[in-house]
Amino acid sequence: MFDIGFSELLMVGLVTLLVIGPERLPKVARLAGFWIGKSRSMVAAVKAEIKQELQAEELRQIFNEQAELQEFHAALNESKEAVNSIKSSLADVPEEALSGTSPDHEPK
Repeated sequence: MFDIGFSELLMVGLVTLLVIGPERLPKVARLAGFWIGKSRSMVAAVKAEIKQELQAEELRQIFNEQAELQEFHAALNESKEAVNSIKSSLADVPEEALSGTSPDHEPK
């Protein structure tokens, strides 16, 4: 993320030591460590919350797709039932009625 080497860190440490002084440096270092830790935990919490929201959205999409599939399967089952009822009603009709001929008439 940052392109900071050891020499740059050493320079920042020396300047901080000169500006703040050796008496207050441990207190400032603890305070800086505290705020860095707090900011890291806040960033981790935000990342976790975003991840949780993304997972919840993915689950909502999956549930919506499942609902659409259930509607499709219901329509498919209704179609199958209609076809089966038509087949069963056609099975009850005599062969002569289906071919358009009757025993009394000759075919045209």
